Amino acid sequence: MARRLEPVARQVVDEAAITARDMVLDIATGTGNAALLAATRARTIAVDFEPALVRIGATRSAAVGWLVGDAAALPIADGAADVVLSVFGVMYAPGSAARELARCTKPGGRVVLASWVPGSLLPATGAAMAPFLPPPTGAPPSRWGDPAALADLLTPHRLRLDAADAHDLPLIFPDVETAAGFFVDTAGHAQRERPRLEAEGRWDDLHAAVGDAIEARATHRAGGIELRARYLLARLRRTRS
Repeated sequence: MARRLEPVARQVVDEAAITARDMVLDIATGTGNAALLAATRARTIAVDFEPALVRIGATRSAAVGWLVGDAAALPIADGAADVVLSVFGVMYAPGSAARELARCTKPGGRVVLASWVPGSLLPATGAAMAPFLPPPTGAPPSRWGDPAALADLLTPHRLRLDAADAHDLPLIFPDVETAAGFFVDTAGHAQRERPRLEAEGRWDDLHAAVGDAIEARATHRAGGIELRARYLLARLRRTRS
């Protein structure tokens, strides 16, 4: 999945206009796509709550400061970062992540986020899996992909939404079955429930449901299918008052 999402990480880093004087924080970094790119331009710290992902990131580059930490309680000092990034990461954190994101950003600092648009491909595959998984807690992640909802979420924390544009990430697969397998295999919350679902005889049903969601959005081309994963690229500024 990290390889598939790398073009978006590159776009986020470019939009942040990072300079050598900046300190960059990548929240919910995963294996560090955005952090690695940012580290070629400025001092960068990357945080994720999953130690295994942080360990993978650390093998990719020693130029990044890798930390294990929850986006709802970041191990970062107040106002430490000139630039804060998150690529399909902070959107999955609890609601307090909005406060933490703002707390870590220096007044006048820049925030650039990539989040899935409500109703687009990734939320649709998540909705297909939902009947098979424990009910989610907290607000839906895709509110981060809606400009109005994002502004409502972040403005109380003195983060001003300056611009928000929707983009499509093309994803190519040989067929619907392969695509469904990819999305299920890279969904950690689904994999955690796999033993239970296999014991209940429902694991293949989950695959089939994801396949149906993909089929409804696939464009069939010679040699395979194309999917368009729509995301919102949001640029924000931490106000000084």
